[in-house]
Amino acid sequence: MLDKIRTIIVDDEPHARQGLQNALAKFDELEIVAVCENGMQAVKAVHELSPQLLFLDIQMPKLDGFDVLELLGEQTPLVIFVTGYDEYAVKAFESNAVDYLMKPLDPERLRQAVSKITARVASNQPSPVQALMKARGREQVSQQRILVRDGSDVHVLAVDSVCYIEAADDYVAIQTETATHIKLDRLNSLEEKLDARLFCRIHRSYLLNVNFLARIETESKDSRIAILTNDKQLPISRSGYGSLKKLL
Repeated sequence: MLDKIRTIIVDDEPHARQGLQNALAKFDELEIVAVCENGMQAVKAVHELSPQLLFLDIQMPKLDGFDVLELLGEQTPLVIFVTGYDEYAVKAFESNAVDYLMKPLDPERLRQAVSKITARVASNQPSPVQALMKARGREQVSQQRILVRDGSDVHVLAVDSVCYIEAADDYVAIQTETATHIKLDRLNSLEEKLDARLFCRIHRSYLLNVNFLARIETESKDSRIAILTNDKQLPISRSGYGSLKKLL
């Protein structure tokens, strides 16, 4: 006999949380270990409780459901999306996400979703993290914030506050005027998401917010340094200088 599936409910609407909790109480195979009212609580609860399943609302303030998945990364458990928006539900389903439920909940659809999850847990199938993220269903034209997870804590950084970003193998160091934040990500990936009118790849290891550029100094024919408004110095490669000239 399988152990009960450790489950967390995440929804910003009180009636929706209570309704889902009442509906799931009928399933002996599930154990509700936490009920969260926002994305911040969800990240903390997953970090601390290691659930096997999330019933995750998509549309939430501050951190939406996909922001939660981005922050959890490989720690993401199996997920059932809960949404009132058809376009999200269809994309989630077509991208092979575990399942989705439309609001208001249909008891038969809920039964089918729980049955599917039970089968996945029994066969020890991992969460399809990449498929879940592809179900995001919206264009990331120019990212306005960067999400950074530090254990169970979450930092939401406005891109305007970021001075520069430095590559560090599989991580990046995001430097604001007041702090350095370490994020599991690639510099190339962040560069694609950020506004190219604001951030310039001045070096293979550095992405600079040009609003923090004070001046450029020349050391030799092919060697230049970016001096930032806080006097920090960053190297500029030949190709980086070309990109910077076009932007400025």
